[in-house]
Amino acid sequence: MVGVALLGAGIFAKEEHLPAILAAQKSGLGTLKAVYSRSQSSAEKLISEHNLQGVEAYFDSPQTEGKSLHDLLNRPDIDAVIVALPILNQGKVIEEALKAGKHVLSEKPIAQDVAAAKALLNFYESELSAAKKPIWAVAENFRFYKSLDFAQNKVAELGGKVKTFKLESYGFIKDENKYYNTEWRKVPDYQGGFLLDGGVHFVAALRMMLGVAHTKIDKVVAFSNLLVENLKPTDTIHAVALTDEQIAGTIIMTFGTEFKAGLSVEVTTEKGTVVWTPRDVKVQGVKDGQKVDITEEFERESGVKTEVKAFLEAVKRNDGTFDKKQSPREALGDLQVVQALLQSGDKARAAGQFVSVN
Repeated sequence: MVGVALLGAGIFAKEEHLPAILAAQKSGLGTLKAVYSRSQSSAEKLISEHNLQGVEAYFDSPQTEGKSLHDLLNRPDIDAVIVALPILNQGKVIEEALKAGKHVLSEKPIAQDVAAAKALLNFYESELSAAKKPIWAVAENFRFYKSLDFAQNKVAELGGKVKTFKLESYGFIKDENKYYNTEWRKVPDYQGGFLLDGGVHFVAALRMMLGVAHTKIDKVVAFSNLLVENLKPTDTIHAVALTDEQIAGTIIMTFGTEFKAGLSVEVTTEKGTVVWTPRDVKVQGVKDGQKVDITEEFERESGVKTEVKAFLEAVKRNDGTFDKKQSPREALGDLQVVQALLQSGDKARAAGQFVSVN
């Protein structure tokens, strides 16, 4: 079985990645060998709370001989690491793990900004030794939703050129939200706050559905806003996006609407419309001269068990191939769109270049 280390002991690591690793362990695909966290207490707490027999804790604080991340990465029985650390900490750890020859599945976003992402990609593709290069995959769990897979297949089946599209995500982050109450999210030192951390999910869904129609987002014009004071630097984006074929669509993402919630992506082609939500997909149009009008419902899922399974299967194959849904290049594409939205929003507000209605 593939020897696995979980790098991170936060909420998502505990609630999603750990169960996914244990499911893979039960199926004989991988086995958890170690848990790393910045603090000894958090690493040991995760292990004890879940009664993880034989799993060793590694940490930075306090400094302890034989217990550092470097020591973990030197273990020959650990083949792969799953990295679920704060956004600003991930890049260095990803690089260290790859240098140590470990296969890496790192949480989205690929990096805090496009420049950092490109630097990581350059290291992986150009600087890292090509001899038996380990896999670097990026964990975007939305790409493993059954509902989204169904939706993109229906866009492909309908065919035709894209006529318009829209992404709408409404939500509200309460003060007691468990993710908000992690220090690095409460006071983010990276662009966009929740719009970066969550926005890459929503953009990934849109890009998947547009991609099967052979089109991609090329330019955006956005306006940003802060609706909830404690969600700085910004919590809302309204934008118009233009594809490489000069087709316009709209993007709305907000974490500041207390009385409106929901996530959907809609793609309209010459042949029909597909509307995706995590729980259902609606298709209307014409195929082979016949009217199409269907609604397919899906169970709620996180997609994490499926993505971890896909990653470990790739490691086990040991042939250098992996699921392209986990491609760092795809993750870069998600980040590029989100960063363009944030930067355009900042520029529009600063310039104040509005056209008066009256």
